[in-house]
Amino acid sequence: MAHGSTRRRGARAHLSGKAAEDSVARHYARSGCEVAERRWRGEGGEIDLVTRDGDGVIFVEVKRARTLSEAACRLSSRQIERIVDAAAEYLGRLPAGQLTPARFDLALVDGAGRVEVVENAFGA
Repeated sequence: MAHGSTRRRGARAHLSGKAAEDSVARHYARSGCEVAERRWRGEGGEIDLVTRDGDGVIFVEVKRARTLSEAACRLSSRQIERIVDAAAEYLGRLPAGQLTPARFDLALVDGAGRVEVVENAFGA
């Protein structure tokens, strides 16, 4: 019985995470950015969203929690390292490589579905 409830909680978490990513993708699309990748996985890690803003690339980490401040606290330094490593790999595949303008945003989503984006939240 415990397995079933754990599986249901995991499925709910997955669906709420996907819904949060969908909300954030719509937010970027409304602001004129093209969503280039969702859950892009490289050897270094996974990036929730990769958007294009003109010639630049925006790497977006999405965090969801009951409140925006709780969501902000869910980003660890280890996650930042993995995202930066994956982003370097992603940029290496582009024509301008590491010279491509890029930034790292943190998108926060609360329990009511509100989205707040912190631009240039972290990175090298």
